[in-house]
Amino acid sequence: MIQVAVNGAAGRMGRELVIACQRNEALKLAAAFEAPGSDAVGQDAGRLATGEDLDIVIASADKRGQAVFDVLVDFTRPEPCLAAVDDCVAQGAAIVIGTTGFDADQLARIEAASQKIAVVMAPNFSAGVNLTLKLLEMAAKALGDSVDIEVIEAHHRHKVDAPSGTALRIGEVLADATGRDLDDCAVYARHGHTGERERQTIGFQTIRGGDIVGEHTVLFAGDGERLEISHKASSRQTFAGGAMRAAAWAAEKPAGRYDMNDVLGLATE
Repeated sequence: MIQVAVNGAAGRMGRELVIACQRNEALKLAAAFEAPGSDAVGQDAGRLATGEDLDIVIASADKRGQAVFDVLVDFTRPEPCLAAVDDCVAQGAAIVIGTTGFDADQLARIEAASQKIAVVMAPNFSAGVNLTLKLLEMAAKALGDSVDIEVIEAHHRHKVDAPSGTALRIGEVLADATGRDLDDCAVYARHGHTGERERQTIGFQTIRGGDIVGEHTVLFAGDGERLEISHKASSRQTFAGGAMRAAAWAAEKPAGRYDMNDVLGLATE
């Protein structure tokens, strides 16, 4: 059975990951970690997640090198995630990364790590979202420059990065499908007298509020008609279950950089 560690096990997603690991028959929770000094250190990971003990005590992240596991799953923030990447490289364990908000230098560190271990990294581990990306690619190629494209995303009030990693990945797919460079055509804010909209731009609208798990809609607005493609998540288990599916997959793979298309068999040459 594949031994799994969860980084940030006491957080909102961390608890969902603990539950998802228990539900996956191919996996066994072997370790759980939290930031040094966290009140969760020393508590049972299962009790925090479900109210039932699993006999897995949450350890301080600086003790991670002493644990034994085949794959680690991380949905935290860039800095603690990179520390986990280093520990995985040191012990030859795979890593599944759902964390977003990395800068270019941090992404380069992850890319370097993927030369030594299997790294599955995706902005969204929902099967539905990844299928949606395929639909968006098809629509963008078919409609091309005949429409205006806007990406609208909504998340809970606690999310700290904007636009979401999923929204940015959507933007990359749309830009590639229409022969554009997202760095040149993305518009992330509009205020005041903006002038007419340029057809080549891809707009992003961000909503933060309440307990919204995650919603993404792409609007293709043409003259006389518009097409909307949406994905709405109502439970974090959608992402946690996908991440654990990726963990089971990654544990058997050689070093390399992978994403959910690889896990789902949707990757194309």
